[in-house]
Amino acid sequence: MKQGCAGGDRGRAGTVVVVGAGPAGACVVRRLRARLPEPSGDGLDVHVVDPYPSHAFERAARATPGPVRVHLHRERAAGLTGGAGRQRVELSGGTRLEADAVVLALGDHGAPPSPAEAEQALFAARHGLLYVPAGQAADPDPGLLPAGEPVLVRGAGSAFTRLLALLVSERGGRFAGGRGGEPVYLPSGDEPLLYVGSRRGVPHQARPGHRLARPPALPRFVTRDTPPEELRRAVGKELAYAYYHELFTAHPERTRVGWDAFEAAFEQAEWGGKEMRALVTRSVPRFADRLNLDRLDRPLHGMRFGDLAGLQRWMHGYLAAGLERRADPGHSADLALVHGVLSARAVLAGREPDPWFERLCGFLAGGPPVSRLAELRALARAGVVTFLGAGMRVDQDERTASWRASGATVPGAVGARALVEARLPGPGLSRAVDPLIAALRARGECRETTGLLDVRAADRGLVTAAGDAHPRRFALGPWTAVTARPEDHTARPEDDAALPGQADAVARAVLARTAASPLGAAA
Repeated sequence: MKQGCAGGDRGRAGTVVVVGAGPAGACVVRRLRARLPEPSGDGLDVHVVDPYPSHAFERAARATPGPVRVHLHRERAAGLTGGAGRQRVELSGGTRLEADAVVLALGDHGAPPSPAEAEQALFAARHGLLYVPAGQAADPDPGLLPAGEPVLVRGAGSAFTRLLALLVSERGGRFAGGRGGEPVYLPSGDEPLLYVGSRRGVPHQARPGHRLARPPALPRFVTRDTPPEELRRAVGKELAYAYYHELFTAHPERTRVGWDAFEAAFEQAEWGGKEMRALVTRSVPRFADRLNLDRLDRPLHGMRFGDLAGLQRWMHGYLAAGLERRADPGHSADLALVHGVLSARAVLAGREPDPWFERLCGFLAGGPPVSRLAELRALARAGVVTFLGAGMRVDQDERTASWRASGATVPGAVGARALVEARLPGPGLSRAVDPLIAALRARGECRETTGLLDVRAADRGLVTAAGDAHPRRFALGPWTAVTARPEDHTARPEDDAALPGQADAVARAVLARTAASPLGAAA
């Protein structure tokens, strides 16, 4: 792996700049290597820019021999210019890199810490504790988390899933096949003991593996002008419409009336009102087939356990039920919920983000694949992960020089000398202090959707303020989001969520823009 080599054409060599050497950047490097044919002209020069390349990238770079040459620049990317042709990336040290394409694989946008995060960092520094702030849980130094000791983890969403994947790969444990094909985790003994809590208290829903019989035309009830005070009711009705459309059209044997009759009455009824409840009760005989959005969104609300052991038993059952439901095509209406929430998100893009709606989007549409949820259950059964429930609160204990976590689900508190914020910082490119992102935003060369970088679904092309995707700029990772568009509603939403899938789409698009690939001859 070369370091500090400036870019430029060498014969027919293609040149790509990847900004960010975390998991997303490493994934792009691996996929470029996998997709570049041999022989391929003079190969491909990949310049990776990151002042602190975290561990996964160095492994990926060492594993890319042949036509892909990786050059690491331990600097910051200070600017990005260029029209539809060659791109120029200016580094903090003054070096300028010319490239056929640029990939933004940033771990974060450099948003400043919140006052609460700054206070936690000061507490950690004062007592020699470990604090991993929001936005960094996806790629911490694997050696930081203490083996065999409790670590508090606040957040059970996508950042938590990535943390688990890194933990397992770096600590020597492994998964083996168990009874019925379920994974069983065989610990190495070098794992930290993760105590996980969050606002909701349960991990994000696994992505359904089903397909819809006939996706409805959405959205129907949410509009860009829906008043904020009406948003929850409009979203609830939108999701219920999508859910029941799939239930009635794909599984008519589980309903008492036809879809046309149900739809006519549904459109007239107020969401959550007596008329709506009566319609669903008389039309859908099985209680298990009726959508209870409040219970789905807050499964632990109002529940209280006597101790952690009781909560763990409930959580194991909850995870098992979720896995069984995702494997059963009879529950394809769950996928319709995902389509419903994505359609609502698309029409609301550009508005001031609503925290409740953003959390619901992440819970329903931003979860891990089923295999990851099965592995989480195996980690919990092995004692590596212990759930703390809903309403997690972390207090500083000056007397014991540690943090103490408590919540609304179980009594008591758990103490630890390490705290990981397994969540993304609050959304908003407008708060970004990263000079490259800030400059792009000021020039209208990128735009945000619900606080994240807007990218095109097909290839992760960076979307400008005018709504066009740049032909030579791409972005991926947790700080990007696809604005679901009407033509995308038949796509399987889970295809866009996994980092390897994003990286593969980027690699295809990038190679089509470089002279190193036959695809790039006409680009």
